[in-house]
Amino acid sequence: MDTDELMRVTPDELASALLRRRMLLKDSLPGVIRNLEAEEDNLSPRLDRMKKSFDEANDKVAKFKAERDQFQTSAGTLIPDVKRIRKKLNESGGMINLDPKWKKMMLLEQIEEIESKIQTSALDHKSERKLLEKRRALISENDKWVRDRKDSNPEMAEYLEKNREMSKLFKKADKAHSQMIGAVSKAQPLYEKLTSASAEIREIRSQLDRAKELLDQSDKAIDYWEKRICLLYTSDAADDMQCVDIGGR
Repeated sequence: MDTDELMRVTPDELASALLRRRMLLKDSLPGVIRNLEAEEDNLSPRLDRMKKSFDEANDKVAKFKAERDQFQTSAGTLIPDVKRIRKKLNESGGMINLDPKWKKMMLLEQIEEIESKIQTSALDHKSERKLLEKRRALISENDKWVRDRKDSNPEMAEYLEKNREMSKLFKKADKAHSQMIGAVSKAQPLYEKLTSASAEIREIRSQLDRAKELLDQSDKAIDYWEKRICLLYTSDAADDMQCVDIGGR
């Protein structure tokens, strides 16, 4: 309808059109509401199952992360002890046949530096994985050095024991980290599905609330437009009162 056609519409035609629209809306809303309620009833149990699955997956991530942090912290506290014993052995001449290359590499110091970065820096998964791979390689080098000297110096028993304990804890931390990453990979698609389903049910509930609100308002709107149409054709006070009665039903 263009502007000229719109200007030619009479008040009673406009009121009648609005009344018809309100009546059609009232007739259609119950079906709309039933469909939306059915959609909500269908989606709600699925959403609950998604939440349960995601919570379980998230609990596994938290569990493995806590284990990793515990093992890393425990291993990290051994580094100062290992360095202290090593210094003592060096001063007493107990570090016999010390490999110059091992000494130059400063394995313990490098491991300690990595631990500091892990504990104090905000790292993404890629950066953290690189540090853990580097730490794993350093632990392997340190283990080799310890094995090579296990039988050559009985006085190094405590030093070797601390090294073995530290290495064992770091390896447990690496295993827990790998398990955590695996759990994160499984939790991520669950989170995406949960987010999508949550948004969908919010939209359904929003439409449902709006449809119920419109239905509640329908009788009042229909009464209003019936009264307005009636008043367009009245000529005296008695007729006006009759229109008021129509609008107040």
